[in-house]
Amino acid sequence: MSGTRRRVLQWLLLTVALCHAPVARAADDVTIGTVGSASANLWPVYIGVQKGFFAEQDLKVDVVYVQSSANLVQQLAAGSLDICMSTGLVDPIRAIDQGAAISIVRFEAQAPPYALMSKSSIKSLKELKGKVVSLGGAKDITRIYVERMLAPHGIKPGEFDMVFAGATAARASALLAGAVDAAILLPPFNFQAETQGFNNLGLTVEYAPELPFSGTVVNRKWAASREAILKRLLAAHSKSVEWFYDDKNRDEAIKILSSVSSLKPDDVAKSYDFFRKNNFFDRSGTVSRKKMEALLDALQSLGDVQAKGNIERFVMQSVTRISD
Repeated sequence: MSGTRRRVLQWLLLTVALCHAPVARAADDVTIGTVGSASANLWPVYIGVQKGFFAEQDLKVDVVYVQSSANLVQQLAAGSLDICMSTGLVDPIRAIDQGAAISIVRFEAQAPPYALMSKSSIKSLKELKGKVVSLGGAKDITRIYVERMLAPHGIKPGEFDMVFAGATAARASALLAGAVDAAILLPPFNFQAETQGFNNLGLTVEYAPELPFSGTVVNRKWAASREAILKRLLAAHSKSVEWFYDDKNRDEAIKILSSVSSLKPDDVAKSYDFFRKNNFFDRSGTVSRKKMEALLDALQSLGDVQAKGNIERFVMQSVTRISD
């Protein structure tokens, strides 16, 4: 074979090989909205980013912090955000009940991980009568939690004063500054307060274990056109949750949350043990019908939801698995 023919043949073989070579796909960008600042609630997302679980699904994740749950849901419904994770379920449920085109796709924290913290001079829940307590809002789920905690101790709604701050970091700051007598806080802010001498009066999970706390919520228009992306995102999140629950990953999990927040490693370590002990992160990837109905009943008692039951109207049925 002549040199010219050989070069032509080599060129043809190279051309065929290039035509059949796999083309690298650019990662899909996903912006995740959440409330407040870096906290334990969003731990699986940080794990997914740093361990490469989202990258394995060809996803590039960016986290956007919004100062209140109500504002987060407004942005999601308007299409300014595509998806929210670790968001309290109350505001999305209210919005869906009023016709907003958003849907819940899975539970994340399957019980409320709050602690009610107080000044050192207050030793028990019954001493909060007539005191000032910082909550998330007048219609926030934290109000239900606090009223549930105070009722067995003889304190009725209206017998304590409420001030509102949408993010747990803001409530913690108010408590630490002495502006309120007590505040309902998420980890690790409750441990931060304990370290500085404030008292832990009780955990919400002891008074409302049947009420789910947070979940993943999507804009329905976005999700309908990007269902494959959403499923990949949920798969990565599930892998992150399982990684979190593996005891051998404890130290690395603590380092991950510490690296993305201004929280002290000791407080983060306490948060890890707290979440692990109480199994707060849902591992099923589903929406529990029983827990959802309990939450709808609680909201109906506040006049926030017009009709209880029929949980299917609150979820994205093509993606969400409903468990009993």
